[in-house]
Amino acid sequence: MRRYLSKFIHCPIGFNPSNSFPLNCEMGSYCAARSTNSQASFSGNMNEYATRAFATTSCASLSEDQPKDYSVSDMLVDSFGRLHTYLRISLTERCNLRCQYCMPADGVELTPSPQLLTKAEILRLANLFVSSGVNKIRLTGGEPTVRKDIEDICLELSNLKGLRTLSMTTNGIALARKLPKLKECGLTSVNISLDTLVPAKFEFMTRRKGHEKVLDSINAAIDLGYNPVKVNCVVMRGFNDDEICDFVELTREKPINIRFIEFMPFDGNVWNVKKLVPYSEMLDTVMKQFTSLKRVQDHPTDTAKNFTIDGHEGRVSFITSMTEHFCAGCNRLRLLADGNFKVCLFGPSEISLRDPLRHGAEDHELREIIGAAVKKKKASHAGMFDIAKTANRPMIHIGG
Repeated sequence: MRRYLSKFIHCPIGFNPSNSFPLNCEMGSYCAARSTNSQASFSGNMNEYATRAFATTSCASLSEDQPKDYSVSDMLVDSFGRLHTYLRISLTERCNLRCQYCMPADGVELTPSPQLLTKAEILRLANLFVSSGVNKIRLTGGEPTVRKDIEDICLELSNLKGLRTLSMTTNGIALARKLPKLKECGLTSVNISLDTLVPAKFEFMTRRKGHEKVLDSINAAIDLGYNPVKVNCVVMRGFNDDEICDFVELTREKPINIRFIEFMPFDGNVWNVKKLVPYSEMLDTVMKQFTSLKRVQDHPTDTAKNFTIDGHEGRVSFITSMTEHFCAGCNRLRLLADGNFKVCLFGPSEISLRDPLRHGAEDHELREIIGAAVKKKKASHAGMFDIAKTANRPMIHIGG
């Protein structure tokens, strides 16, 4: 029998957008932690013991990320020895939502179509990365499902020799009707963004309707056998921090991995530390209601801190980019829709692969350009306050 998500949603009917994102909450000072046992600290009622008990980080190594007989190009190894086997490809800058943390209220100027990568260019660059050792590709946007040739792209990418995982991050608006075909074309996993279980809040945050469509997409992914179905939730104080345990409840009877993401600064999203709900506080909130919460062993390159709860089919995770960065184990690279290449989500540095590609560069020349950029990747990002002051593109340009 199909078990619908709406069964678990018990939310207040009233929602007043004017009360969102309050600016009168008090925050203590931020301490950037670099050791594996340290934790960024904020003032307030937080369970310090719980945070210390669950706080671990780890570094990636070549031997842990690839089989011994796997040939990996030096192109993917940075000056700190990190091997980058995960490529995120933004297929488009267009989106059918207007999420407040992704773009400014007046929208963004989109790159003219002739300056965006064609399907053939995407596939050539993807093949170059995979043949050099990348084994996971995630398709992002904008919203990847608005691209008309999304099924063809998935089919051809899934046939690349050496690629193990083809994933997609989507807002779920159009996913339910497209997912059966996408699965046939080789899509192996999905992350669906959903920041609230209250329809009125959804419409306020995304500036569009469509809450029920996202829930339908989550159910469709479960029905098609995706396990887990990852649900990404950006937690913001005064907006959805009161729904954390409601989201956790979704994991009780369904193979859902709810992933709570710390609010991150990007150009135009009016980031403020007072909107940030730190990992330690989120963890404390969950532990108070779900006392059997247990940390599981994470892969060295995981961005998330992963947990199980006794009796729950799904899992709970926290992505702590701001208060406990995971740069030491970073294995991710980004190819933007306009062909620019980024080695760090929060770094402003980009280099065009589109231009040399269109000027006839051969594969070995493109590898040299990519390798040089990877070698310049820094040990870690600058920290949330410096990131907030650093020029970077809106998230819709970078790719979620």
